[in-house]
Amino acid sequence: MYEIFADLHVHIGRSKSNKPIKITAAKSLNFENIAKECVERKGINVVGIIDCASPYVIEDIEEFLKNGEAYEIEEGGIIYKDKICIILGSEIETSEINDEGKTGSAHNLCYFPTLNDIKQFSKEMSYHIKNITLSSQRANISAYELVDIVEKYNGVLIPAHVFTPHKSFYGNCTSRLERIFKEKFNKIFAIELGLSSDTYLADKISELETKSFLTNSDAHSLPKIAREYNKLLVENITFKEVIKAIKGEDGRKILCNYGLDPKLGKYHRTYCETCKKNIPGIAPVTKCLECDSKNITMGVFDRIEAIKDKSETKSPSFRPPYVYQIPLTFIPGLGGKTIDKLLTHFETEMNILHKLSLDDLEGIVGKKNASNIVLARNGELSIQAGGGGVYGKITAS
Repeated sequence: MYEIFADLHVHIGRSKSNKPIKITAAKSLNFENIAKECVERKGINVVGIIDCASPYVIEDIEEFLKNGEAYEIEEGGIIYKDKICIILGSEIETSEINDEGKTGSAHNLCYFPTLNDIKQFSKEMSYHIKNITLSSQRANISAYELVDIVEKYNGVLIPAHVFTPHKSFYGNCTSRLERIFKEKFNKIFAIELGLSSDTYLADKISELETKSFLTNSDAHSLPKIAREYNKLLVENITFKEVIKAIKGEDGRKILCNYGLDPKLGKYHRTYCETCKKNIPGIAPVTKCLECDSKNITMGVFDRIEAIKDKSETKSPSFRPPYVYQIPLTFIPGLGGKTIDKLLTHFETEMNILHKLSLDDLEGIVGKKNASNIVLARNGELSIQAGGGGVYGKITAS
């Protein structure tokens, strides 16, 4: 058994032939570039690319496998340069009826062991989605129905960024996941927390006590890969091993969730769309205290406070620690050139964030920048909370 880092939610912006896949993602995000970024700069051992049901991406994957540096393995996944396992996934937006009886929508992460599995899934989903070539498109089915389609092709379904105010189950559709999945709720063995929440917030909801938590980047650009990630204990890097670790089977497990302090997320506190600012006050805030408007985007923290059924956080015994990790791109003073300099000397972001001493860093980027990296690592930077689609900000203490 050994420890690995995994980020299981990375988008593709364009295909290699420049066809649009995820409209809001960077053009440089294609299948091959993601694999190289994870190996050469990030130090990630497993990456989940979740736009692989697009026929354009499937073409890229087939071409990628021909170059001799990547190959499929029997236990699922694509191995690149013998250093990283790529898990093939698809983010599907399902149509739900929310607690008020209105139409809602939520994102689901669907992962598959083989290229053939996701090709067959893509073919079937093309009957439910108007444009299967684009990422995260609305399907005319519910998540309750999607579970069976995913299982039909040997896949697993994990609800994505479950608390965000847009396109998520708790944020947009329901106060309880069990209402959505009914008797299939036991098939949902994990959820993705999202950037604006953490373990301590999510464990205020009792139905999640049996579910594993994942912290993934939801990266829309190459530098954003691994801004959140998971440390897993596995026997090798395969689809089968990753799923076992998430489920906590056969000695495999999630050792740690690394994520942003929720205050850095884009939707942590409630935001007034009229005043264009976060609304202060005791959560849950449901209207603007200045203009009295209800034209708000409810924050994740406020939403959890509104729907929680536990007065305090009490995590189950299997729950791993949640470590606040500030990515290099968030740290004051670290521009692109400085980060490139660090990577030239220390190879990967994982090395910089986890292994290097103050002296190691100071010799390359100077005392102030080195100090900020260590302060970030130790959770000693002050944070101004994000909201309304704007990230929080950090400053040195």
